[in-house]
Amino acid sequence: MRLPSKALIAILFATAALPAAAQDTAAVPQGAPAAALECGDDFATWKQNLANEARAAGVGEKGLSALANATLDQKVLDRDRAQGVFSQTFTQFSERMISDYRLKHGAANLQKYGSYFAKGEQDYGVPGPVVAAFWALETDFGAVQGNFNSLNALVTLGHDCRRPDLFRPQIVPLLTLIDRNVLPADVQGAWAGEIGQTQILPSDYLARGVDGDGDGVVDLRNSPADVILTTARKIESRGWKRGEPWVQEIRVPAEMDWALTGRTNKLPLADWAKMGITNRDGSALQDNGLKAGVVLPMGRKGPAFLTYENYDVYLEWNQSATYTLTAAHLAARLAGQPAFDRGNPDAGLTGDAMKALQQKLHDKGYDVGGIDGILGTNTREAIRQEQMRLKLPVDGWPTDELLADL
Repeated sequence: MRLPSKALIAILFATAALPAAAQDTAAVPQGAPAAALECGDDFATWKQNLANEARAAGVGEKGLSALANATLDQKVLDRDRAQGVFSQTFTQFSERMISDYRLKHGAANLQKYGSYFAKGEQDYGVPGPVVAAFWALETDFGAVQGNFNSLNALVTLGHDCRRPDLFRPQIVPLLTLIDRNVLPADVQGAWAGEIGQTQILPSDYLARGVDGDGDGVVDLRNSPADVILTTARKIESRGWKRGEPWVQEIRVPAEMDWALTGRTNKLPLADWAKMGITNRDGSALQDNGLKAGVVLPMGRKGPAFLTYENYDVYLEWNQSATYTLTAAHLAARLAGQPAFDRGNPDAGLTGDAMKALQQKLHDKGYDVGGIDGILGTNTREAIRQEQMRLKLPVDGWPTDELLADL
C-alpha cells in the first residue's frame, strides 16, 4: 500500500516522551470491534461509535477532540484506487527506484549514523543496509514524508468499505499518540496513514517507538536515531532472523523443473545446485544450511534470485512483490552487491492485455485480487496454475502465448 518514490509520494504518498508502557505491544489500545463500526454507516454515527471505543481504550479529551474534528478526504480515496505504479515490471520499477541519489545518500547515511545502525543490528539483529533501504524508498531519507492529514486519512479509509479492517485498527493508536502529546492533532504523513521518515503506522509507532538519541522523545519525523532504531525494531518484530541472508542473485539454467520455483517453495541450496542453479558469476552454490525459494520476477529468462525466510518479512511491510524485491535488492546494493542482471525476458503483458488475462483467469474461478492490470501475488499464482495445466514453463510470467492459449 506504500508508494515509495519521492515523486510518487508527493502526488500520492514529537513533543513528549512515550510512556514506558507504550513501548510494549500489549499496551497498544485496540480499535473498535467490527460489529460496532460497520463501514459505510452514517459518518456522524460511525464516528461517535468510534469515539466511544476510543474512550473505553483510555483516550482522553485531547484525542477525542481531534477525532471530533476529523473529516472524510476524497483525495485519500482517489489515491487508494490509483496505485498504477505497481503495474510496472520489476525491471522498470526497481531501476527507477534504485537511483544513484539513493545509493549515494544511503552509503553516506550508513557511515554518518553508523553507531545507530550498529545498535539496531546489535539489539534487533537487522543489518543497517536493510533499514537504510526502507528509509530511502519510503521518503528519500526524510525529505518527503507526505502531506495528507494522517487522522483524516485513517478515518476516511476506516469508514470506506474497500479495506476497513486494514485501516480502522490504526485510528485508536493514533488518537492515543495525539492524546499523549507525542504527535500533533494535525500531523501529516502518507495518504494511507503512515507517519515519519520510514512511514510507520500508528500502532507500530506506539508499540515499538525507540528513543534512539536518548533525548526523552520518540520522534520519527525528525530524529534519524529514533527512525533507525524504531525501524529495526519493527522489522525484527515481523520475524527477522539475526545473521541470516534475505536475498541472493543467481543464474538459472535454460531448462529445469520451473514448477519448483516460487518464493514459498523453499529448498536447500544443495538441491538447487543439483538442478544447475549457480551464483550470479557462475560459481557453484555453497550450501549454507538454509532453505530458499527461487523468485523469477520476469519469468525464467529474466532476473533470478534466491529468497530466504528473511525475505518473507518484506511482505509484512508491503504486499507488493515488485516493491519488496526492489527493497531487498536495494539493501543488497547498499551492502556491496552489484546491480542485478536484467537477462533477456520474454515480452510481458501490460495495460489492457494484462487486464484481459486477469479477466480470463477470474472467469476460470481464480481470485486475482481485482482486474487492475497489476501482476500481484494472486495473479502470478493463477498464471502458474494455468501454465502447469497448459504444459507451459511454470514461471508465473504473463505472455501473449499464455493469453492466446486461454
